[in-house]
Amino acid sequence: MSLNDAEKHLRNVIIPYWNSLKDDENGGFYGYKGFDLAVDEKADKGVILHSRILWFYSNCYMMLKDPELKGYADHAYAFLREHAFDKDNGGIFWMLTYDGTPADTTKNAYNQAFGIYALSSYYRATGCAEALRLAYHLFECIEAYCTDAAGYLEAFTADWKKPVESAICDQGVVADKSMNTLLHLVEGYSGLLTADSESRAVAAALTRLLTIATDKMYNPNLRRIETFFDAELNNLADIHSYGHDAESSWLLDWAADVLEAAVKAGAPLSSAEKSRALAAVEKTHAITGELARCVLEKAFDGRALNLESRGEAAGHEVMNTERVWWVEAEAVVGFVNAWKKADATGDVTKIPETIAFRKAAEAVYAYIMDVMVDKRPGSEWFSSVNDKDEPIEKPMTEPWKCPYHNGRMCLELIARLS
Repeated sequence: MSLNDAEKHLRNVIIPYWNSLKDDENGGFYGYKGFDLAVDEKADKGVILHSRILWFYSNCYMMLKDPELKGYADHAYAFLREHAFDKDNGGIFWMLTYDGTPADTTKNAYNQAFGIYALSSYYRATGCAEALRLAYHLFECIEAYCTDAAGYLEAFTADWKKPVESAICDQGVVADKSMNTLLHLVEGYSGLLTADSESRAVAAALTRLLTIATDKMYNPNLRRIETFFDAELNNLADIHSYGHDAESSWLLDWAADVLEAAVKAGAPLSSAEKSRALAAVEKTHAITGELARCVLEKAFDGRALNLESRGEAAGHEVMNTERVWWVEAEAVVGFVNAWKKADATGDVTKIPETIAFRKAAEAVYAYIMDVMVDKRPGSEWFSSVNDKDEPIEKPMTEPWKCPYHNGRMCLELIARLS
């Protein structure tokens, strides 16, 4: 199976699956579809799910130019605009009921970041000025309520006054800060700077985020990004999250490219701000190759990517060999990114590395198509499978199971291999 088949898979499998979940009665998209492919039309609707759906359709429309896709993006946008925003306290809620009533009013920084990512793409796809304004509203909420001297905080009550447990800290670790939130703040801010390259505030904030990622969260000895941190960004866990490192290896490259382009295009930054931004760009590009190489060496078994390991730093590593849908998707993009970067140098000594990354990308893509994709009519990707290639009975759609990772994999392959 060829990486060049991504557009066909996107058009024939992923897009039709999500089209079928459109809720014409209550707005948005149905929030739950079980392993048995039964839809629960009364299930709560995750705001994170809907932001990712909006991002998906907006970017599919920009790539494929199909007007029908814009209609689905408009539908997702209308639901978020009308129901997800807290008109009293600002920001977006975590969870809504099936009819759009707030069900969980927690303000997760991670969730606000995905709102920015989605709204920025919708603005680029449609020119909707309101969407850009709402994206900036979320940016301002994050910068006002979710920052401290060391970095970015996780979650708060609806009024932003009291910290609460974050939905991101779901791996048995109580943490003040996380890699996952920071990575997706990078993603959201990069999307906003792509939409508005002249924003001094966003460029400065993205500079800060990349500096935290390279200086505080990246472990040069283990060639990984640590996962959970205390308030001062001291590491709290011995977890090597392979999917996040694969994702980081290309997302951070993209963010650095976006920031560098904004600086060179004349974003209204001071000389000191420009110097800080370009230093962050250089440091970011210096670590992303190492992230990809480490994932290739440690997590790729010749067919697929393992989920994570624990105890690596302590010398008693335990590998989790579950294959998770989003991890495999990000592995493909990460390996393609690393392959193209090595190839672009023109350095003949990089040829073996180029070949290794290309073959790994092709192998994981073939594994996805053979094993991760559910062949039942009307389905899409399994959430996860075990190392015997047996599907684990998890929902096909729920607040975290969305078209963002696998849809983005297809879009990135179309863009990078055309």
